[in-house]
Amino acid sequence: MKVLVTTVPFGSIDSTPIKEMERHGIEYVINPLGRKLTEDELSDLIEPFDALIAGTEQIGYHALKRAKNLKLISRVGIGLDSVDLIEARRRGIKVAYTPEAPAPAVAELTIGLMISLLRQIQISNMEMHKGEWYRYFGRRLEHCTIGIIGAGRIGSRVINYLQAFNPKKILFSDRDGGKNFSELNRVYRAEVNEIFESADIVSLHLPLTVETRNLIGASDMRNMKPEALLLNTSRGGIINEADLYTILQDGHLGGAAIDVFDKEPYEGLLAEIDRCILTAHMGSMSVDCRVRMEIEATEEVIRYHSDRPLKSEVPEEEYEVQRIGII
Repeated sequence: MKVLVTTVPFGSIDSTPIKEMERHGIEYVINPLGRKLTEDELSDLIEPFDALIAGTEQIGYHALKRAKNLKLISRVGIGLDSVDLIEARRRGIKVAYTPEAPAPAVAELTIGLMISLLRQIQISNMEMHKGEWYRYFGRRLEHCTIGIIGAGRIGSRVINYLQAFNPKKILFSDRDGGKNFSELNRVYRAEVNEIFESADIVSLHLPLTVETRNLIGASDMRNMKPEALLLNTSRGGIINEADLYTILQDGHLGGAAIDVFDKEPYEGLLAEIDRCILTAHMGSMSVDCRVRMEIEATEEVIRYHSDRPLKSEVPEEEYEVQRIGII
């Protein structure tokens, strides 16, 4: 079996995935460019390989038609918007992912970004490096109404972690109508427009679909409180980045924190805005979560190689989402 590892980094923190492939006699090639591949670059590489340990690169029709030998895509992470599941199935290619592994790290980064924005840590840090000394008055989570849009694996964790800070109120919106946080303090279901109008902090935890692409635009941001904060640690493309730049330039919103972008690496105008924290899609990049993701993705390759059932094959509902044209 020959495996192409496109996700980067891979095996740099813990070499267990590499050692396990070698122990099972699996040949592998690790991303020769050391960065996220374009679909054209992936297409040029993919033909000889039986399995792909994938990152966030686009794996669409163009690449899959060149993947003559491919039998398995094992995604390091949870997002599936970059994988054409329907085309993969049509070609008999199984798809697995690591849905639970990144959740703790992304949820903790979200909390950290909230606190940094509330206390203007990033601005003070930049000014101190310039030799400037100014002490900012900030706000605390306890005095905030926090809106969570998307209460799945990660959004639910954020809600649970926030309990320790005793916020004024947590409002959440989720497509799963059965979601219930009745055992938690001051957590209430709300419509998305109510969250935008009422929350001091709005945090996004949504998949990227046709319905959610550019979901958050200028009108939504204008409906937020003037000093409200907006965070996206879910998927790039959900917030309209040009609109966010305009809103912040106009002086509306207290700040934003963006970890994911429509095009990565990001090189856009938001870098001009000091009160907009930009991080390099590093939500899952804690040592333990990254290692777990790499190991779990590799274990799926080994299971397939050993003719054993996959443990985390992508569920049918994800195919249904693409089949009905939501993605």
